[in-house]
Amino acid sequence: MKSNQNQLFSPCIRNCCLDTDDICLGCFRSLTEITSWVHADAKTCQHFLNNAESRRKVHKNKELLQAYLVDKE
Repeated sequence: MKSNQNQLFSPCIRNCCLDTDDICLGCFRSLTEITSWVHADAKTCQHFLNNAESRRKVHKNKELLQAYLVDKE
């Protein structure tokens, strides 16, 4: 979704499920970032995207570690 020419496309994949820290497990934005997206400028949206990508990597690493530990049992 794009609200104006200066804004980036939303990373929303319509798979919304918040974890206990209010992070969406679909796009990995925080609830605050999601609700602020429409009013944010392109620079702020890019910051949100960078945060989300960092969270996605951490989440993926946790999944890999968990799978590794399960295989070791």
